[in-house]
Amino acid sequence: MSAQRLAEQFETLEKQDHAARLGMWMFLGSETLLFGALFAVYAYYRGMYPSEFVQALHHNSVALGTTNTVVLITSSFTVALGVHFVREGKTRLTAALFALSTLFGGVFLVVKGIEYAHHIHENALPGGMYSFVEQPPAGVVLGITLYWFMTALHGLHVIAGMIMLAAVAVLCLKGRYGTHRFVAVENVGLYWHLVDVVWIFLWPLFYLTD
Repeated sequence: MSAQRLAEQFETLEKQDHAARLGMWMFLGSETLLFGALFAVYAYYRGMYPSEFVQALHHNSVALGTTNTVVLITSSFTVALGVHFVREGKTRLTAALFALSTLFGGVFLVVKGIEYAHHIHENALPGGMYSFVEQPPAGVVLGITLYWFMTALHGLHVIAGMIMLAAVAVLCLKGRYGTHRFVAVENVGLYWHLVDVVWIFLWPLFYLTD
């Protein structure tokens, strides 16, 4: 295993690891503010156009949304196991679990792509592209636009998380991480849990409310 290098701006490895953890929590805080603002926008307009939002979101498949919820929750479990095992030096097992989590992320994107394809076929598109019915009420267009924007933004976060999970899996196999060094593994795990938590909020807002 390669030894952890101490950057010149830190006095000890402990301080370096603390800075990495703090930096990740600050980043997660900024992401929480971003999605929190979007949830506030959703709540405001949902209160303004309650019936129109129901009409807009009837395009969504509860079965597909629930399937993706199960997929992401399962992936968070495998990520948590991976973080646990890297602390015990079982890096190959961590790599396998992170690779499996990456696969779950791919399944999520495929399922979401199928749902997007259905929306496109129905012309349930964001903004002025929405043409499921002639001259739909403004609230309907707003509801479907928020759905596309918020789920697509979440999808980009899924892709970013998959890239990080795959990279950590490869580095674990190369001996970069283990009992001697695992903060980066923890941070990637935290990011993936954020992706999961955001979807757990998106799921009821866009699939279970009427």
